[in-house]
Amino acid sequence: MMSRTPRMLAGLVTGSALLAAAACGSTSGSTQSSSQSPSGPDGKPAVVAAIYPLQWLTEQVGGSDAAVSVLTAPGVEPHDLEIGAQQMAQLQDAALTVYIKGVQPAVDEAVTPETSFDAATAVTTLPAGEDPHEEEGQAHEGEEAHADEEGASYDPHIWLDPTRLATVATKLGERLAAADPAHAQGYKDRATRTASALTALDQEFAKGLATCTTRTMVTAHAAFGYLADRYKLQQVGITLDPEQEPSPARVAEVAAIAKNAKVTTIFTETLVSPKVAEVLAQEVGAKTAVLDPLESKPSGDYLSAMRDNLKSLQTALGCTA
Repeated sequence: MMSRTPRMLAGLVTGSALLAAAACGSTSGSTQSSSQSPSGPDGKPAVVAAIYPLQWLTEQVGGSDAAVSVLTAPGVEPHDLEIGAQQMAQLQDAALTVYIKGVQPAVDEAVTPETSFDAATAVTTLPAGEDPHEEEGQAHEGEEAHADEEGASYDPHIWLDPTRLATVATKLGERLAAADPAHAQGYKDRATRTASALTALDQEFAKGLATCTTRTMVTAHAAFGYLADRYKLQQVGITLDPEQEPSPARVAEVAAIAKNAKVTTIFTETLVSPKVAEVLAQEVGAKTAVLDPLESKPSGDYLSAMRDNLKSLQTALGCTA
C-alpha cells in the first residue's frame, strides 16, 4: 500500500504554489474571485469544514445563516486530500474554516489563524496512538512516527466522543457569532441545541455499553481512542495508520489479545481494505463487522451513523442495556 508521505508532500507543494499565485492576483481555476468578500449564496458567510464530522456540526450550528461547504469529498480518505485550485478558492473566500490540526497536513499549511477554528483546541485531547485503558506493554508499533505524520502529538479523532463534540459545538457557536454578529443569537441558540443532542447521544452510549461481556474492541486502525476513553472500553487497533499494513508481529500480538479477551468480532472500516481484519478474524475464530470512524460522509448523518456504531458495539461486546 502506498505510503501517505508522497501525497502529503505533493499536497503541501501544490498548496504553497497556489498561495503564491494568489498573492500575485491569480484566480485561474478557482470558482470565486479572491477579491470577493467572505460570503456565499445570498450574502451568507461562507464557512468551510475540512472533513465530514465538522461539516455536519457546522451545518447544525450555522443553520440557515451560513453557507457551509466541505473540502473533502465523500468517499475520499481525509489524509489523502490535496489542496487544489477549487479548495484554495474555498479557503480564501471563507469567513471561517473549521478543521482539526493533524488530520490533513495540507489544510494545516493553508489556513490562517484569523479565519480558522481548530476544533481540537476546544477540548482535552489524548496522546496519539494511546488507549488510556490499554494494559502496560501493549503500546503500538510506530506510535511516534504516526504522530509526526499527522502533524500533531495527539489523537485527532475527537468527534468520536459526543461530549467532546458538544463542547466543540458550543465554541463553534461563539466563533460564528463573532464572524457574523448580525446573526449571533441564532448561532448560539443552535449551538446549544446541537450540544444537547450530542449529550443525549452520549447518554445512549453510556447506557448501551454499561454492561458487556467483554470491553475489548479490535479495530482496523486506532481511531476510536476517544470513544474507548469515554465509555471505559479497551481499543486494540490493528494499525495506527489506515494506509500502512501492520507488521506480522503486530498481527500476532493483536491475535493473542483477541483470543485472551474472547473477542468475537474484528471491526473493519468503510474506507480501509478489510483484508487484514478478515485474515485476523479467521485466525481467532471471529467474525467481522463495520465500525465507522466517520472520516467520510455515511449513508445517513452523524447521529444515525453513531447509533449504528453503538448497535455494532453492543452486538460485538455482548452488551445488555
